[in-house]
Amino acid sequence: MSYFDNLRVFVRVVELGNLSAAGRDQRASPAVASNRIKELERYLGVRLFNRTTRKLTPTEHGRVFYEGAVKIIEAINEAEAAIADLSQKPKGAIRITAPLGIGRRLIASGVPEFHDKYPDIEVRLRLSDHNIDIMSEGVDVAFKLGILEDSNLRMRGIMNCERVICASPDYLAKRGIPATPDELITGHHDCLLLRYPGSKEYYWTLQTPDGPRKLEVSGPYDSDDGDVLTRWALDGRGIINKPLFEVKSHINDGTLQRILENTPPVSIQLAAIYPHKRFQDPKVRLMIDFMTERCQRLIGAMLE
Repeated sequence: MSYFDNLRVFVRVVELGNLSAAGRDQRASPAVASNRIKELERYLGVRLFNRTTRKLTPTEHGRVFYEGAVKIIEAINEAEAAIADLSQKPKGAIRITAPLGIGRRLIASGVPEFHDKYPDIEVRLRLSDHNIDIMSEGVDVAFKLGILEDSNLRMRGIMNCERVICASPDYLAKRGIPATPDELITGHHDCLLLRYPGSKEYYWTLQTPDGPRKLEVSGPYDSDDGDVLTRWALDGRGIINKPLFEVKSHINDGTLQRILENTPPVSIQLAAIYPHKRFQDPKVRLMIDFMTERCQRLIGAMLE
């Protein structure tokens, strides 16, 4: 087995705390991942992990070795990136992530096209509406709707996305059309929220004549999948706050109706977020350039 591959698995086990998750991350079975850790421990002559039924935590030796292993992997990655830059033939794996909605509509369908253009780059895509810790999970690029909150990361804006509040005509016929933002928080209306551990969307921010206003909206149920919220809204179950490009087709065909147009939600930025050192890697630059052009083109078409 390659010593460097063993190091990669070891680092991901420390970061993910789970042998199976680290194996999946490195495209190895749990058995192979376990053998790589055992081989490292035999070679070093120390135990690297304290093992429980659910989690692996590094020993003191493991923590010290992790710090050195990360530096080795970063140095090799940087060296490979430099060679790829000189050879104009980038290769290796790149990990990207995106929320479910934009991932399905914009990112996932572009991965095969990107690979056709750069066949030596392996793309590992993860779609999730949950907050993903980019640093600890080894993500190279995250395509996100939102703002940059981690100073250890860098952001490249792709485009500013208008948001809208809307509901189905059936819902509005039964519950009435809100005329002011205050009507969203009286308890008379059901707002459909994107919620998950660590979610920030427990409120909606609307643009008013007095400036942005946060509303602590609520409803009888919520989901961690934004497309589920749209489906519920189409079924007449409540009001949603969504990027316009995600619901424009429903607004055009009349299955959803915009409301509170004089006090719309604050727009949100679609951006590529990445650890600052990763942008030195030509694979990362190519991916961001490729997806930026693609997202701008596809969103523009959706908004026509």
